[in-house]
Amino acid sequence: MMDELTLMQRIVVWILPVIFAITVHEVAHGWVAKKYGDNTASALGRLTLNPIKHIDLIGTIILPGILLMTGTGFIFGWAKPVPVDPRNFKNPRHDMAIVALAGPVANLLMAVGWALIIRLGITIGVSAEAISLPLIYTGFAGISINLSLALINLLPVPPLDGSRVLTGILPSYWAWQYNRLEPYGFYILLALLYFKVLNVLLEYPLFVAQKVFSSIAGL
Repeated sequence: MMDELTLMQRIVVWILPVIFAITVHEVAHGWVAKKYGDNTASALGRLTLNPIKHIDLIGTIILPGILLMTGTGFIFGWAKPVPVDPRNFKNPRHDMAIVALAGPVANLLMAVGWALIIRLGITIGVSAEAISLPLIYTGFAGISINLSLALINLLPVPPLDGSRVLTGILPSYWAWQYNRLEPYGFYILLALLYFKVLNVLLEYPLFVAQKVFSSIAGL
């Protein structure tokens, strides 16, 4: 659907969904961490939806922009990580796993919201295309970025959220050994992206998820 838009139109359509997806993802981590007893993010003023507090030049602007222009098939990025101190949790490994899950769950909830925006655009229809078409296009972008972020972050590559969940499940010794991969996690992710392994891993889950959310949107 996005193929019929010019590059500038695609940038306009994607910019808000990308910023909100990445920002709310990080705020969700901090908010749940606070519920479990860690006020680090709150004390540093990071529990805010003001994107300026969360934008990372590379992860929020440059990388999504490159992926959008090169047409890789999906777009993702990251914000400045919200600081979390597991020492403030009663059960650090378990509670950190829940905090980690909060980000992808927030993305899935946002995908529902964008699907409802598409439904609204469809309801408005041809009677007011100047309103309905931007809602529909932006809704599709919102679903796509949020599903991509949710699925990518659930990959068990440190320090992605999926690795925090796996750490909470593994026996202590193996969790410690596994987390030694964290300094190399970013390079592993770049390699998966460069060699298009991410495309292969995510193609079918994204297809199924997009079908589900398209049905929510009334398509």
